[in-house]
Amino acid sequence: MTRIDDRPATTTRRGALRTLAGAAAGAASLPLWARYTHAQSAEPIRIGFQVHRTGIGAAYGRWYDRTTQAAARLINEAGGINGRPVEIVAEDDGTDPKRGAEVVEKFATQHGCDIAFGTLFSHVVIGSAPRAGELKLPYFVVSEGHHVASGMLNRYTIQPGITDVKSQVQAMAPFVTETLGKKVTLVFPDYAYGHDHRDFFSAAVEAQGGEVLAKLAIPPAETSFTKYFPKIPRETEVLYHVMVGPGVLTFVKELGEFFGGRGPELFGFIDSLEAVAIDSPGLEFLEGSHFWEGMPRYAQPDQSEYDAFYRQQVGVDDTGASVSDPTDISTYGHMFGCWETLYVVKAAMEASGYAGPENRPAMIEAVEAMTEMPHSRQHPQGPKIFNGKTHQVFGRQHISQVRDGRLVKVHTTSIEDTFYPDEVDYTTRPF
Repeated sequence: MTRIDDRPATTTRRGALRTLAGAAAGAASLPLWARYTHAQSAEPIRIGFQVHRTGIGAAYGRWYDRTTQAAARLINEAGGINGRPVEIVAEDDGTDPKRGAEVVEKFATQHGCDIAFGTLFSHVVIGSAPRAGELKLPYFVVSEGHHVASGMLNRYTIQPGITDVKSQVQAMAPFVTETLGKKVTLVFPDYAYGHDHRDFFSAAVEAQGGEVLAKLAIPPAETSFTKYFPKIPRETEVLYHVMVGPGVLTFVKELGEFFGGRGPELFGFIDSLEAVAIDSPGLEFLEGSHFWEGMPRYAQPDQSEYDAFYRQQVGVDDTGASVSDPTDISTYGHMFGCWETLYVVKAAMEASGYAGPENRPAMIEAVEAMTEMPHSRQHPQGPKIFNGKTHQVFGRQHISQVRDGRLVKVHTTSIEDTFYPDEVDYTTRPF
């Protein structure tokens, strides 16, 4: 993989960011009306935000929106992109693949958007990305699914702000098998994202000498889960769970009622508790259990200045709740991907001199040229390495334990722990 820093400073992402930082400092001292007067065009950069306002992804959509608006505000306060203001054009896709494709079409043909951005749920990405490719509309997803890096999509679809399931589970499997147990049962949602967990975590456990005893697929619209739990084999040592959507609180409560504190060790993806308070009644049984977190919900003793800045800007307190409503729990383990992706878009547009749709291929090539993304205000989750061939970013993962009703970080992987062999080279595909 070529380090972007080995290229001439005028074409490197890091060089571009240094230039942008200096320009931003000057621009921030200007009144808003004056910050865009030097641009070749006063027209805004229009970013089509495909947001799950309704459907099973609504909780994520609300916080993806809040994070996106905060990042866009900061970008505009620093002078925008190439001297042009950023405008977020939001459309609800209902967390539905068919509507997702229709939303992408609207961005390209009705709203005149420069890019599309923000999709989380994998089945919506898979339903939308082919249309984005046909329309030659850059499609920046914040999804975690392996569908981008697997090669099943197209050169216009990129995931530069959040890691994928294959990298996450590969990095964490050694902790699970060495610390919690080697006989594992999986409970996962029955669509592409869950299938990634089923396939890649199973392979990772077996590579560590463990055994997957059962794989329980749950329909995504399920509202009661107790009927699935008797299928968990008695010899299970670790129950690996990842659930999403409005039924997550019911899922974890019914899990506790079924086992009554006498079941296997629990290892969950934070998806099972995103937007849910850890101290909710009925969740006491989670004490001592472990969760994967993309970005720790609770501010940790080693909190970086970048995490503190990010929390303040998106309006989240040290427990991961909204500062304006402590009952409104954020989707902190995922929503940083929107923030970081927008800063990648900014860097790519400025490195490529983006002026309009005719420059879309050059902008994508600028993203493909990126490698190191240092820990910074632009990347508050942590340092990352982007693979331009697979259009996928790689970063550190965190494992937290519930202690006294809080999530306490107990393990952080290296970036290298998340690497796997390339499965595609999108740079060889035509635009």
